[in-house]
Amino acid sequence: MQNDQLARDGGTPVRTEPLPSVMNASGRRFGDDEVKAVERVLRSGMLSATWGTEVPALEMEFADLLGAGYAVTCSSGTAALHLAVAAVNPEPGDEIITTPISDMGTVFPIMMQNAVPVFADVDPITGNLTPESVAAAITPRTKAVIVVHLFGKPARVRELRELCDRHGILLIEDCAQAYLAPVGDSYVGRIGHIGCFSLQQTKHISAGDGGLTVTDDAQKARRMRLFADKGWPRDTDERTYLFLALNYRMTELVASVTRAQLNRLRGVIEDRRTAALRATAAIEDLAGITPPPDGHDHVYWQYPLIISEAAGDMREWAAALTAEGIPANGGYLTSPLYAAPAVRERITYGDSGFPLQDVSYPVGLCPNAEELINNRLLVLPWNENYTESDVDDIVTAIRKVHKALAQEAS
Repeated sequence: MQNDQLARDGGTPVRTEPLPSVMNASGRRFGDDEVKAVERVLRSGMLSATWGTEVPALEMEFADLLGAGYAVTCSSGTAALHLAVAAVNPEPGDEIITTPISDMGTVFPIMMQNAVPVFADVDPITGNLTPESVAAAITPRTKAVIVVHLFGKPARVRELRELCDRHGILLIEDCAQAYLAPVGDSYVGRIGHIGCFSLQQTKHISAGDGGLTVTDDAQKARRMRLFADKGWPRDTDERTYLFLALNYRMTELVASVTRAQLNRLRGVIEDRRTAALRATAAIEDLAGITPPPDGHDHVYWQYPLIISEAAGDMREWAAALTAEGIPANGGYLTSPLYAAPAVRERITYGDSGFPLQDVSYPVGLCPNAEELINNRLLVLPWNENYTESDVDDIVTAIRKVHKALAQEAS
């Protein structure tokens, strides 16, 4: 039948109207509250957090939301992770274990503090670090672990915290993709010593860019706050600088928009989950396709599928779905983070290669991660503004592509 012919082969695409997207207003929830917040700040004449009120208010509200002792704001999710690594305060050459599947913002803060990233392998279905792989990577030089809750699915973070506690090392949670993802009676970001969040354009809530950290440790909170403000202890009214640090301050405008966005967060998550569960129920019978596992804890920053050989080639899947009007990304990354030139080729400080001069990151270092990126991981954008009809079009396209490509593979 003509309807069965893939759009890439000249058939009729399932969808011609773009899906709601975080790249424009169709897939973002900005409204009058955000407009009023920005106007409030502009009319106050004070846009700097140094003397303003919005940033302190946001820190209190975010800490209350997560039940944390302290929240510290900054200029981006990458900055939030840099604050966390600065709170670890590694010696040059110390090691911090992390994942090869994330944004480079998870890794560069390690290198910027002159520590060495050590990459541990991931679960072949969720793409998250496993306690077993982290345990195998711990050495006497290990000072911390940075775990990423990939695509909104919590990692086995309680086990990781127990492992870190046994070894006397710190656990940092990168929660940029996993706002309010539950872990038992708590949330991601609250199991480790420090949790880090992002307000970048594509996240569950956004202010364009911005970052937040949470912790229960007063000393770490203070060190992060100082690190975001050039080591300047403004609370003691001294014009001095206590240690090497940067300016990662959040602005009042970003904080005001974020405060309005926080009121939308639970609804965003609920609607993403409802749409994702509808999709999963409609495709879970397809052979060779593994939908995202959900123990009532996934918050669906994106919607990842694992494509087995029996279902066809992952890159062909991405191209075929995109031709059907359903954007899809094969592999999520071009390569594991340790294969990026900055890391593998040690393009760091001048020609020194520091702090990676004695480290290599060979092909095959993390086999599960490489298999996911090269052959198995298919990522679909996900959005709180998807209607049931939008989800049904996604399902129709997946089933259509499966029928064609799984048949080719068999």
